[in-house]
Amino acid sequence: MQLPPHLNEGDKVVLFDGVCRLCNGWSRFLIRHDRGESIKLCSVQSPEGQAILAWFGLPTERFDTMLYVEGARAWEKSDAFLAVIGQLPAPWRHLRSLRLLPRALRDWCYDRIARNRYALFGRYEHCLLPLPEHRRRFLGNG
Repeated sequence: MQLPPHLNEGDKVVLFDGVCRLCNGWSRFLIRHDRGESIKLCSVQSPEGQAILAWFGLPTERFDTMLYVEGARAWEKSDAFLAVIGQLPAPWRHLRSLRLLPRALRDWCYDRIARNRYALFGRYEHCLLPLPEHRRRFLGNG
């Protein structure tokens, strides 16, 4: 099985919009709650993020969803959120029960937030660099 570029066997990676304040907050949440440090992070604007998006045939210039990659598989939208949140400790992993809702409804809600994330939460001028103590959590940084 061929893996996406920059990924090693067993890597689990969340790709996120590096200039979005909501997405950066999600990354900080994962750093805080993924105590086993099993999930790596990668901004879609980084060279690694761009290569992974291209490998999956996804747009590289505009991206309106979080992408979760595990091996050669990728999940988007609410499926990505549920796959990630299910790996966190309680009480967060219990949000997996949202999977019982129809995907169309979950993704409709996800899309409303994703399309309006800059208006609702704001954006940064440039991608934020990870704090030195968190660099190991980011793809391509060790």
